[in-house]
Amino acid sequence: MTTPLRLHPDRLFPAEETQRGIARRLYGEVAELPIISPHGHTDPAWFAKNEAFPDPAQLLIVPDHYVFRMLYSQGVPLEALGVPSEDGTQVETDGRKIWRLFAERYDLFRGTPSRMWLDWVFAEAFGIDVRLTAETADHYYEVMDAALKTDAFRPRALFDRYRIEALATTEGALDPLEHHRAISDSGWKGRVITTYRPDSVIDPDQDGFADNLRAFGEVTGKDTQSWQGYLAAHRKRRAYFKEVGGATATDHGHPTAFTADLPQADAEALFGRVASGKMKEGDAELFRGQMLTEMARMSLDDGLVMQIHPGAFRNHNKAVLSRFGRDKGADIPAQTDYVTALRPLLNAVGNEPDLNIVLFTLDEDTYARELAPLAGHYPALTLGPPWWFHDSPEGMRRFRERTTETAGFYNTAGFNDDTRAFLSIPARHDVARRMDCVFLARLVAEHRLGEDEAAEVARDLAHGLAKRAYKL
Repeated sequence: MTTPLRLHPDRLFPAEETQRGIARRLYGEVAELPIISPHGHTDPAWFAKNEAFPDPAQLLIVPDHYVFRMLYSQGVPLEALGVPSEDGTQVETDGRKIWRLFAERYDLFRGTPSRMWLDWVFAEAFGIDVRLTAETADHYYEVMDAALKTDAFRPRALFDRYRIEALATTEGALDPLEHHRAISDSGWKGRVITTYRPDSVIDPDQDGFADNLRAFGEVTGKDTQSWQGYLAAHRKRRAYFKEVGGATATDHGHPTAFTADLPQADAEALFGRVASGKMKEGDAELFRGQMLTEMARMSLDDGLVMQIHPGAFRNHNKAVLSRFGRDKGADIPAQTDYVTALRPLLNAVGNEPDLNIVLFTLDEDTYARELAPLAGHYPALTLGPPWWFHDSPEGMRRFRERTTETAGFYNTAGFNDDTRAFLSIPARHDVARRMDCVFLARLVAEHRLGEDEAAEVARDLAHGLAKRAYKL
């Protein structure tokens, strides 16, 4: 016996009737607005080549760490889910087998944001009207596989179908950006831009850092064994990302928010130790901190928005890292300090109104105590939306409750989806729009905000703030 799959039009809205009615009306103002997706990890090759997605598993499971980390936590091997290996481990390549394995364990996702996003994709994108179970797995696979073979489900068609106004991918400092160049040369009007992510040539603790530094010099023609040459290489590469990839932002995934502002002689000496591999204890963190301040100064010069994503213990699972590489669902939130850590950077550039630094956190305890007060004071700071583990209805509610009283709405950057799975983009933006309308509905019901003002704020949160924050 199959169970129907239906998305309730009032999902996530309050049970209380007055607020539910207000939330409905506010949502009606924003539901069809274009999507601004200013930070994510989708593959630019999708849009450059515009090829059909291979199968449902490659579309929804293999690239999505939200999905495979849950299954892995329950004993499902990553190789059985088709996650590519880096050590030669054989992985499953039969999309139907991967899909069946996922469907048999779909109950694991009950109550999670992934369940909401996936059900939205099944019902809204593919028109499936029965719930996913082991018994319906083949029906799902056949419906989706047939759809993926049509032109309507090619990447550019989906981009247009879901009213994506702008989408930013994220590439490392050494990336040649050939896919972005191909998109630009193709004549297609969709706006897919890059983001400059220089961690591989900034973090001395990353594997291969010395080789990356040499490659950085080769690709820029600068002397990356000298401090001034190294900084010049970053400036040249940032300009390349703007010119070829249309970049409007940088992104920095450092372990902490620590910053430094050393005298020039000390910075040169520090770089000398880093470049030669003769670091002292603490040099790696000090260098990362110095480079956040240097990147902020460069943003003042070239106008790129700066994003800082600290507070994740990256690749916590050593066995997964060695077999499957980085970014395989084993990044774990860590306690993070911002007030003390950011002070050197903020003393240097925090009062600059032309600079925009978007801060994210995985340590929610800092929202009310540190981040909202900082963003509510410094002109250069903006709060990014709930990120990763907190990209959920509860996380979004907590974010608004803890930050609005100090930072307001207009010191925040709207919503970004930070996704690797293309079809989760519209699903996740829909959740964010609903939850913002729920929060605003309460303010209206409590007579703290007029409904006309709430509607204006809802439109800004859904579209305008992200467009402004990322200079789109």
